Amino acid sequence: MNILAPLALAAALSLGTAAAATPSPVADTRPTVVLVHGAFADGSSWNKVIPLLQAEGLNAIAVQNPLTSLEDDVAFANRVINAQSGPVVLVGHSWGGSVITQAGGHDKVKSLVYVAAFAPSLGTAPVVDTKDFPAPPGFAHFIADADGFLTLPADAIARDFAQDVSPAEANLIHATQGAVRGANFEQPVTVEAWSSRPSWYIVAANDRMIDPGAQRALAKKIGATTTELPTSHVPMASDPQSVAKVIIEAARAAAK
Repeated sequence: MNILAPLALAAALSLGTAAAATPSPVADTRPTVVLVHGAFADGSSWNKVIPLLQAEGLNAIAVQNPLTSLEDDVAFANRVINAQSGPVVLVGHSWGGSVITQAGGHDKVKSLVYVAAFAPSLGTAPVVDTKDFPAPPGFAHFIADADGFLTLPADAIARDFAQDVSPAEANLIHATQGAVRGANFEQPVTVEAWSSRPSWYIVAANDRMIDPGAQRALAKKIGATTTELPTSHVPMASDPQSVAKVIIEAARAAAK
């Protein structure tokens, strides 16, 4: 008698039972919020918002875009969007508004949220929509390197970029900032996603990097549902609850 036969049979049955008990992967059809940071920042700028979205049962992913060109940043956003199985809410802060305007044409993107952000029209660059408004104070303090990449010094971060966060947090923002290629702001978009997607816009009323009047005009131009907050250029850092509330509203619309 082959004493190994019963053992082989038992092993086969065990494997079969285990396989039957393991459910097949099910596509996650919950909306995913894809968060695109702006200039002088990185994905950590969304650290306070992400837990609030997750507490509402939403997926949330921050893109680490390189800030090297519109094409590069859109490619990084699309890589994240492509990986999602359900609808996407695309959120952009500042320069990230140009990125989501271009990347938002993706079939999975159902709604757009602009946070103190650019929202260029088809064939135009971000600078076009702000040229008729006062130059924000923060513009006077850019540091340009030999390759045309811009950063902000620590005092400008604390005074003009994030004047309503603690000194410790302003220091972290300065330390983790991404250098942005200055020519990015002159790159025209070839997709105008806001004209075919519902949009929300958060105006930062005390912004010293993008004129608040320009933000109001942008929100009106794109027909966005608009919320105005008494914050600096980084409302996601100084008032994350209010920012999350707007994103959650956009996510609910995307889930319908």
